[in-house]
Amino acid sequence: MNIFTAAILGIIQGATEFLPISSSGHLALAHYFFGGEEASLAFDVALHLGTLLAILIYFRDDFLQMGKAVLGLNHNEGEAKKLRGMAFFICLATIPGVLAGLFLGDTAEQYFRHPAMVAAALAGAGLLLLLADQAGKRAHDFGEITLSDALLIGLAQACAIIPGVSRSGSTITCGLALGLTRQAAVRFSFLLSAPIIFGAGVYKLPEIITQGLLGEQSSLYLTGFFASAISGYLFISFIMQYIRARSFAIFAYYRFLLAALVVVALFLQR
Repeated sequence: MNIFTAAILGIIQGATEFLPISSSGHLALAHYFFGGEEASLAFDVALHLGTLLAILIYFRDDFLQMGKAVLGLNHNEGEAKKLRGMAFFICLATIPGVLAGLFLGDTAEQYFRHPAMVAAALAGAGLLLLLADQAGKRAHDFGEITLSDALLIGLAQACAIIPGVSRSGSTITCGLALGLTRQAAVRFSFLLSAPIIFGAGVYKLPEIITQGLLGEQSSLYLTGFFASAISGYLFISFIMQYIRARSFAIFAYYRFLLAALVVVALFLQR
């Protein structure tokens, strides 16, 4: 891998982390079809940390207000109670994903990244996204998210351990199926991504430091990180504007198309 490849992978990560089309699936496919040695999971996590920076910058007011409420610095007790509740929901919904990462992370890295499995996940999760977007009642706003909603969305996030499912795609799909508006489903999905990405970053931090920042690949890690952060911020802005007047159907159709192209490419390689 060279600087150019690292930048491309960073841009892909930033774009696909927030669009419901699977960042890990795209990275796995990019690694496979580039034909070079696949980057380590530590490099992929470094790219995800770039998107974490984008999330923290874009949603800085949300995180700041929740932090102040948790610390008791918000003088409006009614508003503070709602903010503390939302912070609790986000923490609770993170637990299934953390457990999936701890117990299935190595298995996912070793067995779930083959293009055929990625293609199946892209198509299957795409169909669920399309159905949820069409059938969802879209009656509940962000402030109406309940404990059960948070738990179910957290379980959906755990399914994203399989490349091609999509963390944002699975959580948005679940939110829509539970009756959330598109804006509420996307906002909760993006806020929920912060602790799970942070946790993965802490877990892989020793490898990121030794293999990347202090090793010969430091320039590759930094290039991928900043490319992912810039791309991620731009695509957060895009999707937040896009869903105000449009559905998620185009993303489902994109997943179907990409899955078909992967199957054709694998067939031609035989």
